[in-house]
Amino acid sequence: MKSKNIFHHYIFIVLALVAVFVSSCDNYVDIAISPNKLSTEDAFSSDASATSVVLALYSYYNTTSSLPYFSFLGGLSADELQYTGSTAEMQEFAQASVTTTNSTLKNYLWVYPYAVISEANQAISGITNSAAITAATKKQLLGEAKFFRAYYYFNLVNYLGDVPLSLNASVLENAYLARSLKDSVYAQIINDLKDAQSLLPATYTTTLRTRVNQYAADALLARVYLYTKDYANAEAEATKVITATDVTYTMAALSAAFINTSSETILQFATTYGYSFYGSNYRTSSATAVPTYVLYPKFINSFEAGDQRKVSWIDSVTSSGTKYYKINKYKLVTANSTAVGNEYTVILRLAEQYLIRAEARAQLNTNIAGAAADLNTVRTRAGLPNTTATAQASLLAAIASERKVELVGENHRWFDLKRTGTADVVISTLKSTWKSTSVLYPIPASEILLNTNLTQNSGY
Repeated sequence: MKSKNIFHHYIFIVLALVAVFVSSCDNYVDIAISPNKLSTEDAFSSDASATSVVLALYSYYNTTSSLPYFSFLGGLSADELQYTGSTAEMQEFAQASVTTTNSTLKNYLWVYPYAVISEANQAISGITNSAAITAATKKQLLGEAKFFRAYYYFNLVNYLGDVPLSLNASVLENAYLARSLKDSVYAQIINDLKDAQSLLPATYTTTLRTRVNQYAADALLARVYLYTKDYANAEAEATKVITATDVTYTMAALSAAFINTSSETILQFATTYGYSFYGSNYRTSSATAVPTYVLYPKFINSFEAGDQRKVSWIDSVTSSGTKYYKINKYKLVTANSTAVGNEYTVILRLAEQYLIRAEARAQLNTNIAGAAADLNTVRTRAGLPNTTATAQASLLAAIASERKVELVGENHRWFDLKRTGTADVVISTLKSTWKSTSVLYPIPASEILLNTNLTQNSGY
């Protein structure tokens, strides 16, 4: 991975910890700290400065970061989203023909994620070694930094498979890491989230659930356990969130599920004016314009008759005789300082936890009634009758179908197809360029040139 490019893209973060270079080069030359940055010592010299370092990790939800592209690129790779733009690199994702020189792949699925991980590593090191930060603040900040590292590694390993596992603040050492096995990366993700659980408070430090708390760590860990087929622990972690008493999570009305005061939200990232980048890409200001990302027409057939999500969360527009289906979870396309919106970017929400627990229980096959009850909680909110599935196989199929429509546009479908081994069957009938190795994106060719310890995924 690149040692310079990671920081080049993030010079605007005032508290970037570039002093790590200085400390490792003392024997060669005395390099002055740039006037718009702090030294490592100053960055972690107080609760306030250390908090500023960690809060910078939350800035990556915006238009130039990985977070929205996790959903866009995964949706295009699945049977979920179609791209209406003209950018050739985006078409590569839609056509299952991503090349090793694709700059969107490089920037949004390598450079940006590793930039966040690098900053999280520096935060963990600086906070751990600081004697100036109070004990309570140290726990909170360490928990947040470890959550972020786990979150970005979770996405990296699901898009790319084996990836370099960087866990320290030394940029030079990290520059030449080889890829670690997927299982090792998952083990580290689990360790980080367990640490976060023990460090973070149960309640929120912000009114609108915009900073990580213990239940956010529980929720992400439940997802990780589901993906790694540790179903007993997936059920246990999801149950912690569902039955929480320190914070009350409830299934919100469909129309209110994505507003920033939603009772369903476990974690959301604040936006400057109260509108999400998802909304501005899934929708348009004009009622007659086609947004950048639309649903496959066939996807609409996934909704059962009477499903109110199709009414509340899906919209359409006809242009030049073609009907396009739009995701309408986020209602706002834009907002400003005089007309502030009420939508942030939702990262974790309660409905997923019910579906995680339902699937885990069905896989364990010891509480089929409980699995059905969890599934029905989601279906009831959608205005649907209880599931008719009563056996393990039929219930798992029903849960998979429910995940498809409930979590549409939220960076789940592509990962679900891959983890359940159904990507080949589903995508091969949809995209003529599909091949089985397309389940993993390539490692950017430019990164392999810079770091010859990296290897390429099969098929590229």
